[in-house]
Amino acid sequence: MKKLALLGSLALSMFSLVSVADEKPLRIGIEAAYPPFASKAPDGSIVGFDYDIGNALCEQMKVKCTWVEQEFDGLIPALKVRKIDAILSSMSITDDRKKSVDFTKRYYLTPARLVMKEGTAVSDSLSELKGKKIGVQRGSIHDRFAKEVLAPQGATIVPYGTQNEIYLDITAGRLDGTVADATLLEDGFLKTDAGKGYAFTGPAFTDAKYFGDGIGIAVRKGDKENLERINAAIDGIRASGKYKEIQDKYFNFDIYGPETN
Repeated sequence: MKKLALLGSLALSMFSLVSVADEKPLRIGIEAAYPPFASKAPDGSIVGFDYDIGNALCEQMKVKCTWVEQEFDGLIPALKVRKIDAILSSMSITDDRKKSVDFTKRYYLTPARLVMKEGTAVSDSLSELKGKKIGVQRGSIHDRFAKEVLAPQGATIVPYGTQNEIYLDITAGRLDGTVADATLLEDGFLKTDAGKGYAFTGPAFTDAKYFGDGIGIAVRKGDKENLERINAAIDGIRASGKYKEIQDKYFNFDIYGPETN
C-alpha cells in the first residue's frame, strides 16, 4: 500500500514537473537605448518601463524569460529567424509592420513630437523645417514619417542607429532636432542636463497611418500561442494593479491611454 502511495506521489511529482517544463520560456528582444523605456544602468543591467512590464508579464504567465539585446532595426529580422520569440521595445503597431509580424493588444499609447532649440517656432504646415537637419532612429516609425512628411517640407532626414546618438549630435550642433515618441524625448533628453535649452515644438503627431494603434509586443506571424498568452498577461497585470504600479514608477500620467482606443 505504501509502495502504491509512493508511486502515486512520484507520478504526481513527475506530472507537475512536466507541466512546468511544458510552459515554454520566452526570449524577448529589446533595444536598451530608450530611457525611460529601456536603457543601461551603470552596472550594465537593463532598466526601464519596457523591461519592468516584460518581467511582470513573464511573472503573470509563470514563464522564464530571457532578454536579448538588439539594435531596433534588427529586432524584426531577429524575430523572423527565431533568435527571439517576442519584441518588447516600444514598437508601434502599424499596418506596415503587421505584414511582417503579429501584434498583441497595445500596452501604451503616446504621440510623436519634434524637439528643437527652445524658441524655435514650427507651425502646423511644418514649412519652418526647410533646410533643417532632423535626426531619426533608423527603422522606426518616425523614420518613415519624417521621410514622407517632413522631407517634402524641405527637411533633411538623417537616420541613426540609436536615439542616444541623435541627442549627442543635436547638442554638438550637427542636427537641428529630432522627431520621436514624446515621452521618450521628455525623459530621455529634455529632463536631462544635455537637453537644457531644447523644447517641444510644432504639433503633436498622431496619424494612425504612421503611428498606428499604440505600442504593442510583436510575435512571429501565426504564433497564436504566444500572442494569446501575452494578451492574457497584459489583461492580468492591468487588472491586478501591477501595471499601474510600474507606470507610476516612471510617469505622472496614464500612459496606457483611453480604454476606447
